Amino acid sequence: MHHMVHTNEKPFVCDTCGKGYSQSNTLKIHLRVHTNEKPFVCDICSKGFSRRSSLKIHQRVHTNEKPFVCDTCGKGFSQSHNLKIHQRVHTNEKPFVCYSCGKGFSHSGTLKIHQRVHTNEKPFVCDVCSKGFSRRNSLKIHQRVHTNEKPFVCDTCGKGFSHSGTLKLHQRVHTNEKPFVCDVCSKGFSRRSSLKIHQRVHTNEKPFVCDTCGKGFSYNGTLKLHQRVHTNEKPFVCDVCSKGFSRRSSLKIHQRVHTNEKPFVCDTCGKGFSHSGTLKLHQRVHSNEKPFVCDICGKGFSRRSSLKIHQWVHTNEKPFVCNSYGKGFSHSGPLKLHQRVHTNEKSFVCDTCGKCFSRNHNLKIHERIHTNENHFL
Repeated sequence: MHHMVHTNEKPFVCDTCGKGYSQSNTLKIHLRVHTNEKPFVCDICSKGFSRRSSLKIHQRVHTNEKPFVCDTCGKGFSQSHNLKIHQRVHTNEKPFVCYSCGKGFSHSGTLKIHQRVHTNEKPFVCDVCSKGFSRRNSLKIHQRVHTNEKPFVCDTCGKGFSHSGTLKLHQRVHTNEKPFVCDVCSKGFSRRSSLKIHQRVHTNEKPFVCDTCGKGFSYNGTLKLHQRVHTNEKPFVCDVCSKGFSRRSSLKIHQRVHTNEKPFVCDTCGKGFSHSGTLKLHQRVHSNEKPFVCDICGKGFSRRSSLKIHQWVHTNEKPFVCNSYGKGFSHSGPLKLHQRVHTNEKSFVCDTCGKCFSRNHNLKIHERIHTNENHFL
């Protein structure tokens, strides 16, 4: 019978599929593929097998026996085949090559999954939303969206996640681990994707372009926010006054108008502000910082808007025009004061005699009559 190995003689043929074997016993085992006969049953989980050897290998799942050990790293495996595949990690052997792109893989199964990238084959379909996936594992993770299952829990804060990888990223919030470092400015990031977006600061790459005005952005989310300028979409609405905002952060800042919350406090004078930007502007009062300089006369200003108003002195531009008289002003404040001439509005009242004035300055001069204060001495 042994000589058939050398002669490749296979006298025992399967009646069902025509496959030949050199031994009758091997044919007998093969026939179980067609009959689905599984005479060897696991006494722990009752799973059946067509071969005794397959049962023996399976039982290692329950005993955790791993007799095949890697000589390089000491990792153990329950099957010699799995050890052989693992050793390719150390040898970097990738015998299974994709014919479409030439990429190599250490396992035939991994190659098969990869080829679905080219074929767009998605055989694993969600029975809830019909979304398809190229991997069974990806489908399993996706289904947690519908079941809200979050089996991976953070030991520090108790927050749950549907994927182990997402938990790992989250834990960097607590450890402050930032393994992805920019090679230009050395700034660190907890995610590779965040580093990639950051690098566009240095390259000035703006791949996300607005279809309406052509303005480019380095991040897709920023483009989405910008497009609301054109659509006037304001999905974030204040539940107190119903004012709408295009950004959630803008709504949060606005709500401080109602709560009078001022979390940003000046270290010098203790004055509070509802916005960090307003605090920064205020601090220039103490530092006397004036970064915005007029290129005509050299005068400095703490605010860009103040510089813009000042420049109208040189250009004689007066964009604020009185509807009644046609007189122009370089600032909205003087226009508002001027309009009181036409409306006869006098909102500043003397507490002593009740006389009214259109300007606070005029009221202040008038009050000196009662205090007998001589301003010109």
